[in-house]
Amino acid sequence: MNIQQKWVAYYTILVKEVLRFARIWVQTIVPPVITTALYFVIFGNLIGPQIGQMSGHAYMDFIVPGLIMMAVITNSYANVVSSFYGSKFQGNIAEMLVSPTPNWIILAGFVSGGVARGLAVGLAVTLVSLLFSDLNVEHVFITFTIVLLTSTLFSLAGLINGVYATSFDDITIVPTFVLTPLTYLGGVFYSITMLSPFWQKLSLLNPILYMVNGFRYGILGASDMTIWLSYGVVSGFILLLGGFSLYLLHKGIGIRS
Repeated sequence: MNIQQKWVAYYTILVKEVLRFARIWVQTIVPPVITTALYFVIFGNLIGPQIGQMSGHAYMDFIVPGLIMMAVITNSYANVVSSFYGSKFQGNIAEMLVSPTPNWIILAGFVSGGVARGLAVGLAVTLVSLLFSDLNVEHVFITFTIVLLTSTLFSLAGLINGVYATSFDDITIVPTFVLTPLTYLGGVFYSITMLSPFWQKLSLLNPILYMVNGFRYGILGASDMTIWLSYGVVSGFILLLGGFSLYLLHKGIGIRS
């Protein structure tokens, strides 16, 4: 395939993925926005004044970056895992793999679709957060790159889950029993400096902690760790999961068998 044909293949997959969630925006965009708004009301308005400040910021301002990131992570993952498994179930992926389309183009198309939904939901949640907090982004470049890299990472994770899923029930196991606990324990609602030394060290094993703190640093300029460590962890996981995803597509694991 030449460059133009590769672009057409990528663009086709991307448009299909974007239209997939855009057509049913009431089901894909609105629910996470409503859920996050409830978090703002309950934790920010009702509980926040009792807590006061955290890391030098009002509690409402402190949780805003974490809640935005939580919405991005969840929706990036959900978009790719459901779309890829649906395409696998219908036999579309097998047809793509036997076509001249390179595997990296297929991967890039699905991941870009997940990133598009993650950023769309993140933007919607950000707009809602302006009703509760006056956001002043300290570092625009860091904020954008961290959320983009995080969305890419969990889109890749969703694709891997979709590869191994053998039923529609399987695509909910990881989000329910792995993704949700790690997100809630990833510093969304608290600073790890509040924890005992043992739990602080244990929290450092949670990769979502680095993403939330990197994003919080971009918006508030406050973080429990250096921004370069956040970039390193996210980039390392992207390379790891990206390489593994290409390997799975190349071998046709869970698809051709």
